[in-house]
Amino acid sequence: MQSSAPASISAPSSLAPSGSARSIFGFVYFTFVCYLSIGLPLAVLPAFVHLRMGFHPAVALLVVSIQYIATFLSRPWAGRISDHSGARVAVIWGMAICAFSGLLLAAGALNLRPWLTVGTLVASRLALGVGESLGSTGATLWGITSAGPQHTAKVISFNGVATYGGLALGAPLGVILAKHLGLGSLGILTAILGGFSFFLAIRKSGVPVTPGEHLPFRDVLGRVAPHGMALALGGVGYSVLATCVSLYYISRHWNENGAALCLTAFGVAFIAARLLFIQVINRFGGFPVGIVCLSVESLGILLLWSAGSPWMASCGAALTGFGFSLVFPALGVEAVKRVPMHNRGTALGVFTGFSDVSFFLVGPVVGAVIGAWGYSSAFLFALGSVLTSLVIVLVLRQMQED
Repeated sequence: MQSSAPASISAPSSLAPSGSARSIFGFVYFTFVCYLSIGLPLAVLPAFVHLRMGFHPAVALLVVSIQYIATFLSRPWAGRISDHSGARVAVIWGMAICAFSGLLLAAGALNLRPWLTVGTLVASRLALGVGESLGSTGATLWGITSAGPQHTAKVISFNGVATYGGLALGAPLGVILAKHLGLGSLGILTAILGGFSFFLAIRKSGVPVTPGEHLPFRDVLGRVAPHGMALALGGVGYSVLATCVSLYYISRHWNENGAALCLTAFGVAFIAARLLFIQVINRFGGFPVGIVCLSVESLGILLLWSAGSPWMASCGAALTGFGFSLVFPALGVEAVKRVPMHNRGTALGVFTGFSDVSFFLVGPVVGAVIGAWGYSSAFLFALGSVLTSLVIVLVLRQMQED
């Protein structure tokens, strides 16, 4: 496939590598919009589908998590678009689809028949998944290409700040808006954000497509799969927290609004760790940092499982976020080293796609686990997954040393 030059090549003055925070945030802003859109209904939809619509908790969790199957399936496509046509093109498409998902969410909030409402909500989540895939993959590669490969870890780290900053802001904001203005207001806000960002991306200069022969998809997959599997298992702690924290609070007879604050605690700790320790990956390497982070994340999940009060749950969520903060960039840096520069968009898409599989599977799997053993058992499941991820990273580090 030939690249689209007009969509991807900018004036030479914009191509000078820049690793400044201001320059990088100009690209990861689009990731922030994607995850703010994801975060807005995150603490609202499960209770809406389960309590108001009367569906089983597994269906409620599926409505939330089905977004990630769309993201996973579109990740390779998003990576190929970024590699062949330019990251800017992927971002433009992603913002447009995010706006469309907001319109579907607003439609789903109308007084429709239960299954029609759920179907519309599912369509909204699927569209949001595709938009997030295109938007975040394109934004990450756009930032890396503009800043230079020496700033890969920094761009991925700031991209994570945008990711969980969007979630941390979106969750409580969504609860407030839904309470006072209804679920439809979340869809309208999503459509406005996506539309504004679409026009912003059009006006922003692109970067040239890196020339070179592109590896077959199966080769890229084989090179980054072990790192992706570790990421997927390491992300189970977050995905369990994100998909069932509101129902977990309800089961404990705690204030439901505290579930959003629990997600905020995760996001704030996540961002703090990224900003405080952003340079440790370049200093110590991806695998050592990943080992430490997964160990800390395990302690946070253990505290969530044993929490006897909302403040203990919030502390556990914060510790989980602090530990998980550098898992993605630490493993991501090691993963992209495995492919040539002109394949890094596809590699990033494939690598991130493993976490999407994790997020999707966690919904129905944890729903079944909760049905059999109760809500707290979901965190034991997460703990086992994160410990398995830790073992994989230890093996990868040993193989690298050998």
